[in-house]
Amino acid sequence: MLQQVQLYDDQLDFEENKAKGPFGDYANTSERYKNSGEPQYDFFGTPVYSPFGIAAGPLPTTQFIDAALAKGFDIVTLKSVRTDIFPLNAYPQVRPVICDGDVSTDPDFTVKVADAYTERLAVSNSFGIPSVTPSEWQPFLRDSKALLQKGQALLTAFQGTAHGKGKDDFVQDHVRGIELIRQTGADAVIEINLSCPNEGEAVLACFDTDITERIVKAVREANPDLKFIIKLAYFSDHEQLKDLVKRVGNIVDGFSAINTMATTVEDENGKEVFPGRPKAGVSGAPIKWAGLEMTRLLKQYRDELGYDYKIVSMGGVLTPDDFNEYLEAGADTVMSVSGAMWNPQLAAQIKATLQ
Repeated sequence: MLQQVQLYDDQLDFEENKAKGPFGDYANTSERYKNSGEPQYDFFGTPVYSPFGIAAGPLPTTQFIDAALAKGFDIVTLKSVRTDIFPLNAYPQVRPVICDGDVSTDPDFTVKVADAYTERLAVSNSFGIPSVTPSEWQPFLRDSKALLQKGQALLTAFQGTAHGKGKDDFVQDHVRGIELIRQTGADAVIEINLSCPNEGEAVLACFDTDITERIVKAVREANPDLKFIIKLAYFSDHEQLKDLVKRVGNIVDGFSAINTMATTVEDENGKEVFPGRPKAGVSGAPIKWAGLEMTRLLKQYRDELGYDYKIVSMGGVLTPDDFNEYLEAGADTVMSVSGAMWNPQLAAQIKATLQ
């Protein structure tokens, strides 16, 4: 059984976590991991000491970014920001689940909430991708960038918002969001999240190839010098994924995959764990198979199409062996959320295998 509280305390609301966290071993930033020598790896033009980091989600403020850097995570991602304030889903937002096997793409697949986190870590979350106003998150970005030392990189995640004004407005929301990020100077590389529900849209943006292509082309036209990647969900339709890659793989600088997998989450009595939200994103060990499959496919399509985009992979990275399995599958960079949250030493353990 794992320690309950590390980076994030699931017994507190997200806003309380932002104000009081980080927790556990992450709260101690006085003893910092010390890199030695010269950075040997590349993250979209920035030399880094390891091709490993923390993906979008658990690092909402500069304090959390600093905590991750202190533990040796060289690539840190500021949680997804938006062009305007967006509400947080009601508490609870994170709960452990029981999933002995793998998460299935069957729409009727269900997992049960657990009493505690286990070694085969399985986590459900339902935050709703909240955001504060740009005037609040822009200082987080500036201050986070100022923390970076040699061999460290900052990735900023952006989430588009559908305002119910049509697809043109949705596309332009991405252009506006990228400009707001670039105003901070923290624009070495930006991740556009197309893998989470967008209000008013029938499907995930990444499953709408036309809107994905429009967003990518609009962002590139407005920012010809920008390095940016798009984040994808798991594609069960491989031909659809290949078509998407064919259409935008020579425009973006990379793809990141995967996000959590949406699954029904119930308590022992079959009731909703997250009130009003029967489905939640499940992460951890049960989704590693999907992350690896997407990595292999993205590498295969890159080779077949003659593209040179980078692959940023995640999903169930809990150990150094998981990290190495992703590298062997074709990942250029590997990231973790659940594994990093419950194991502050994960970056150091992975670096020990690289030496």
